[in-house]
Amino acid sequence: MKRRDLIKYLSVAPIAGAAVGTGMPFVAEAAAPAKAKRDVIKELGLRTFINAAGTYTTMTASLMHEEVVDTINESAKHFVMINDVQDKVGEKIAAICHAESAMVTAGCWSALVLGTAGVLTRMDRKKVALLPDVSSFDKNEVIVQKSHNVGYVHALTNTGIKPVVVETAEELERAIGPKTAMMYFLNAVAPEGKIQHQEFVAIAKKHNIPTLIDIAADIPPVENLWKYTDMGFDLTCISGGKAIRGPQSAGLLIGKKDLIAAARLSAPPSGGNIGRGMKVNKEEILGMYVALDKYVNQDHEKEQREWDAQVATITNAVKKVDGVTTAVTVPPIANHTPKITVSWDQTKVKATPRAIMKALQDGNPSIETMGGRDGIDITVFMLKPGEEKIVAKRLQEELAKAAAV
Repeated sequence: MKRRDLIKYLSVAPIAGAAVGTGMPFVAEAAAPAKAKRDVIKELGLRTFINAAGTYTTMTASLMHEEVVDTINESAKHFVMINDVQDKVGEKIAAICHAESAMVTAGCWSALVLGTAGVLTRMDRKKVALLPDVSSFDKNEVIVQKSHNVGYVHALTNTGIKPVVVETAEELERAIGPKTAMMYFLNAVAPEGKIQHQEFVAIAKKHNIPTLIDIAADIPPVENLWKYTDMGFDLTCISGGKAIRGPQSAGLLIGKKDLIAAARLSAPPSGGNIGRGMKVNKEEILGMYVALDKYVNQDHEKEQREWDAQVATITNAVKKVDGVTTAVTVPPIANHTPKITVSWDQTKVKATPRAIMKALQDGNPSIETMGGRDGIDITVFMLKPGEEKIVAKRLQEELAKAAAV
């Protein structure tokens, strides 16, 4: 048989014969067809949408980067000791954030609870077991400004503390006493308070009182990851699943080494404490580290240019409808990214903002926005590349449709 005929024959003939050196017959198995991936979202009939609203918990916050998902998937294949993961990741995160120590928590709320617990108990395991009963503690009060005494303070009261509310620096000085355990600062409402960061920290240091600051959604800018630690706050609590794009159920507690060590006594894997249910698995801890590392090292100026371009695409499109106006603002602290407010003369565009929002929700693809009585608010920093064109087109269509009524 000629060589070309042999090749032709082997290309169509079933492979049969003896395996080399064995004398055993060999039959090749046909390649199994690729198994289709299970689409659980489709299976359950869940609505997906373009997120033009922002990193709201109810909308499942942000989407993780591919590197973060890869880290989660790969680490899921191995067993490791959870405390070892926290130790190693904590060292890396602390270095990134200019802190002595750090830990990954079950969201920013968990960071608030555990940070406060650490301040209350220090390394006393008997006190750890007593929380949230702090009636026997020498120090069980936390001072908070009146404008900062909002819903998030419940994270602190979970530990049993008593909030002591003040308004001015003079009131703060008078409120500090033998039962003062900590001073709490909610960064998102800082402009509303009468005591600003540096004065707040200075008074605390004067009296040797630990300070904790909540900067949950206050990134970007990236510098906020270390700004408040550098300023002198002892503990900083951060959401992991917003702009950093780590797991939504993860957060960061960074700060003084002794306070982080104490906070970990009230966290898993230890039992008999108030934080046992605040589990963070190895995949989330490692994913959070990778997300933070990527976020810190990405080109933030390029990201800003991309946001500006997305904003221009949307504003240019909707302003083609007569009676429609836009305004672009950047919130001063929390969610510090461009926000487009689209409003219109309702004598020309005969639809309420709620009606337009509902039309966007019900469309295909579904689009989520925020707003209310006076207009629609759109944020672009959770949009995937190209989605700004879809948002612009759909919003223009709905406004034009209402204008033609």
